[in-house]
Amino acid sequence: MGIILSGVQPTGNLTLGNYLGAIRNWVTMQSHNTCFFCIVDLHALTVPQDPKKLKMQTREVAAAYIASGINPSLSTIFIQSNISAHTELSWFLSCFTPMGWLNRMIQFKEKSGKNRESSVLGLYAYPVLQAADILLYKATDVPVGEDQKQHVELARDIAGAFNRAYEKEIFPLPEPQILGEATRVMSLRDGTKKMSKSDPSEFSRIHLRDDADTIAQKIKKAKTDPDPLPEDPKLLTERPEAFNLVNIYSALSNQSLESVCHQFAGAQFSTFKPALADLVVSIIAPIGLEIERLMNHEDELDGILKKGNDHAREVAEKTLHEVQKTIGILRV
Repeated sequence: MGIILSGVQPTGNLTLGNYLGAIRNWVTMQSHNTCFFCIVDLHALTVPQDPKKLKMQTREVAAAYIASGINPSLSTIFIQSNISAHTELSWFLSCFTPMGWLNRMIQFKEKSGKNRESSVLGLYAYPVLQAADILLYKATDVPVGEDQKQHVELARDIAGAFNRAYEKEIFPLPEPQILGEATRVMSLRDGTKKMSKSDPSEFSRIHLRDDADTIAQKIKKAKTDPDPLPEDPKLLTERPEAFNLVNIYSALSNQSLESVCHQFAGAQFSTFKPALADLVVSIIAPIGLEIERLMNHEDELDGILKKGNDHAREVAEKTLHEVQKTIGILRV
């Protein structure tokens, strides 16, 4: 039994990629682990946010967690910013983080691009806050996408540096977990790009709040190629759009790629797409309906978040006080 910590930024409608790459895997973990799932709103602030939208989207992510099967009775669902220990521990950990470690972070280089000098400090330093998120709960395992694996490895390095500095095993060394067949769901318009909430085309992604008709339409319009589906999935290597759709079917049906290809071998996409649409609708449409219900019952949703915040705060402050005592912070 491990301690699991992960989270999603409240930056707009969650997608099928968020569900398959993260949330669905969390659901399976909660029955045999101690799980903390947060809405990481502090990380969202590295780019400008509309205050009203940020509040709404924070609730929306919480609703998506619950609608997807995360049980508040089994897992702690909370809002990162409501637990002040996150930012406090982040400062302490930043004093054990060499600049060279942060300079190696690929995401900062990708997101800042040519505007590195005008990028905000939060974008550069947020991997340290992410380490604090993980270490506050003494997480042993962190389910993340491939693009966040480097940040979990940084958290390991920071935890090790702190432990060595005081010759105490204060923090466990967390392990990244990359799980599932579809850990990286790609755009429905370009199979070489990750499915993203920020893509300008609505037809590039399926939102968890999309209704059945919208889902079916997006699958119908998904980019493909003229060739039939092969029996051997290895033959999809050079067909990114075809591979993406087969990969989604594989993940949602809990079948191997080999099994899906064997089932649809020789079929055209005019046959495969309706089957895929039916499968996606059967799983995602009920999630969307429950999200809508929870968003229309804010008192119920906020009650779940308050309970989660209270428990997370209790655990986090215990770790923070242990860290303060170890460092030599005087608490009067």
